[in-house]
Amino acid sequence: MKKFSTAAFLSLLAAAGCSRNSGSLIIQQGSSVKIHYTLTVDGSVVDSSSGREPLSYVQGSGQVIPGLESQIQGLKAGDKKSVSVNPEEGYGQVNPNALRKVPKSSFQDAKNLKVGAMVQGDAGGKPFQAKIAAISKDEITLDFNHPLAGKKLEFQIEVIEVKPAAKS
Repeated sequence: MKKFSTAAFLSLLAAAGCSRNSGSLIIQQGSSVKIHYTLTVDGSVVDSSSGREPLSYVQGSGQVIPGLESQIQGLKAGDKKSVSVNPEEGYGQVNPNALRKVPKSSFQDAKNLKVGAMVQGDAGGKPFQAKIAAISKDEITLDFNHPLAGKKLEFQIEVIEVKPAAKS
């Protein structure tokens, strides 16, 4: 078996997309990461990995929102952190152009719909999901913004695992 010096080993890790900090791999571009999280918006928990498998993603791949990714860069397994993400680095600001008026007759059960309800359907062969923003006599206004658009996101994060970047 070939032996490597510590410096050579650390160089190999760096080439693989990892680095060491106090003996543990740290999150950096290309690292495979597992985290537990709790997401709070406006004082209410809206999502959590509690009681489930941790969230797995590859750092820098766009699988999680940019504001979360940038603030956990450099953490290592076992680290815990509170992270605040403004809308610009989360799900964006509310876009008024994402509101569309649709004839009430487009809905099979229009009389039972309520403002705030989520609806889904198919338009031109493409599935969609939207929130009902308003209901008038003849039209329903659909909001196609992400439900968390315009919201500040508060995360409680625990890093469970960090693995080196996959070799290509």
